[in-house]
Amino acid sequence: MSLDVLAQELQACQACPFRQEAIAPVGWFGDPASPIVFVGEGPGAVEDDFGCPLIGPSGQLLDKALWAAKMTRDRVLTTNVIKCRPKNNRTPDIAEAAFCAKRWLDRELAIIQPKVIVALGGVAMHYLGNPDMRITRDRGQWFRTEQGFDCIATYHPAYLLRLTGHALVTAKWDVFHDLEAARERAAMLAPGYEFMSPEKVDLFKIFKKRVHDYL
Repeated sequence: MSLDVLAQELQACQACPFRQEAIAPVGWFGDPASPIVFVGEGPGAVEDDFGCPLIGPSGQLLDKALWAAKMTRDRVLTTNVIKCRPKNNRTPDIAEAAFCAKRWLDRELAIIQPKVIVALGGVAMHYLGNPDMRITRDRGQWFRTEQGFDCIATYHPAYLLRLTGHALVTAKWDVFHDLEAARERAAMLAPGYEFMSPEKVDLFKIFKKRVHDYL
């Protein structure tokens, strides 16, 4: 199966209650040939509005972190565990995350076959690793996913947006080093791949605001 076919199936998904509250599922963005995939939690309000993962404030912070680590969004691939925005941006529980991810994320990754996965935050880390892992303890540590992919977890950019002062500075450096480690391993496993374009990608020039299908 190709990603294009999978995307068509995803847009027709009505499998769980999250779909009823969202405008539409949000798929992935980036280069399917990329050896590195970033997996976040799920769409927020801006992501639901525009149909792009990590396009809101969290995504804009991620773009800055990627740029610092010599990567751009068009040269990697970003996606989420959950494809539809939970009502009020509620954090999905482990069962809800697994219900969606087994239908969509697992199939994405099976098609893409990334060399490296970066789990952004606890929800992605718990699904790709195990529920006993803790982001504050296990970020920056390599592990193997159930599908056999090399994975490293780091803080979700939304977490950084809630920090201030010394804690924010420390967390930003942690994320930078984790992204560097991920790029270095991916570069070793995919020699010659270019992870960075000359300029940052303006996602708002690519994606237009969506409307609810009942409007």
